[in-house]
Amino acid sequence: MSVTKTGSATDRLRALGRELPVLAENPYYIHHNAVGESIHISGQLPFKDGVLLGQGTVGQDVDLEAAQELARHAALNCLAAAVQAIGDLERVRIVQMLVFVASPPDFGLQSQVANAASELLIEVLGENGRHSRTAIGVAGLPRTSPVEIQMIVTAV
Repeated sequence: MSVTKTGSATDRLRALGRELPVLAENPYYIHHNAVGESIHISGQLPFKDGVLLGQGTVGQDVDLEAAQELARHAALNCLAAAVQAIGDLERVRIVQMLVFVASPPDFGLQSQVANAASELLIEVLGENGRHSRTAIGVAGLPRTSPVEIQMIVTAV
């Protein structure tokens, strides 16, 4: 992992060939909720332009590399929700990330799926992207998504 220290977070995101998506409104929940200084980001699936980018179980239907890319997209959606709440990517600091990986009990590589999202956050946000983290294997996720990511962020 190479952490670029030059340019803005937005510039680093673009240099990676990525952009923050526009999150669709949902009638059942909000994408972020502030409680004191903490901003809780709802679990985000790897949607891009309204399309779920993958379905299935990691280690069975979805290989590790594909799951890692899906985790990056879910992390981008979390960043988009954080920017909705804070107003500026430059002010986003990731406090905690919770990564759910749909996987069989013997998979054991959930942390490697989560590493891809962590790496993206650190590449884009630098030290503000470093976070505490939990990666959990689960039997299933909404819409049979292989990955879901939830975050707690704060503004700097």
